[in-house]
Amino acid sequence: MTCHVPLRGVRFALPLSLALTLTTVLLAGCSGTAGDSGDVEKRDASASASASERVDSGGGTGTGPAPEATDPLEPDPARLPTTKAAARDFIDRVIADPDSFGPGVVKRSPYESDPASWPVLGKDCVWQQQKPAFSVLATRTRSFEVPAEKGKGPVRLAAVVTVHRTREDAAWEMAESIEETMRCPTQQLREGELIGSMVAAALFGGEATQTNSEDALSERGQYQSSELGGPHHYAWQQAQTLQFTVAVTGKGAKGRTEREIDDLVVQAQATMLVRLESAVEKQS
Repeated sequence: MTCHVPLRGVRFALPLSLALTLTTVLLAGCSGTAGDSGDVEKRDASASASASERVDSGGGTGTGPAPEATDPLEPDPARLPTTKAAARDFIDRVIADPDSFGPGVVKRSPYESDPASWPVLGKDCVWQQQKPAFSVLATRTRSFEVPAEKGKGPVRLAAVVTVHRTREDAAWEMAESIEETMRCPTQQLREGELIGSMVAAALFGGEATQTNSEDALSERGQYQSSELGGPHHYAWQQAQTLQFTVAVTGKGAKGRTEREIDDLVVQAQATMLVRLESAVEKQS
């Protein structure tokens, strides 16, 4: 099973390995079966697709989880995207590039996802391609890699930014990301790729020193690939601020340490959150 436990009083910018170590006494051992850079996109897409099902006949959304009232970011309403074109421009300014992860990371091919479709987790726990949800103005995934070298396999990485129509839609995505993994502790990403054996933690905005997002999730576990073998270390982080979500996935390989993968994920996530704040905050 997959365990999701509140991680209170810990700053989100802490390395993933340290944050999860601090919750060892709260996390039960979880088991499953243990993919590729599409993970981040898939999680983001599935949750938002569920939000679209709450759209009423007047185009509004149903009641969802209320965002934290202690948001430290004071946005300029004029800088928040309200159209698909503005949302795409926003993503261009926020989403990670190779340098966001640090040295040695390069683009994978294809580099960017198709904006006309996204994967959704089916009832059979297998990912499928569907049309983007109504709740989404724009979303994009980029794929990266740390190339293989002597004695070490390639590290597969991905980053995604999604712009929702409302803050409520973004909060629903975070809530449903938890439900999604609990429902499917083992997931087939594509033929020959599985993730599983997950442990997870949630960090809530406004609690103690967690101030760089309204809500944040992190997971670690294992992934298996017919190409790269395994099980190898798997790490995922997703954060929500205002109407935006940003996420990063990292998958290890032979000869790669957990710390190496975690550091790549944390670095890119922190970079995107800084860019997001700069893109929307009020100008002095």
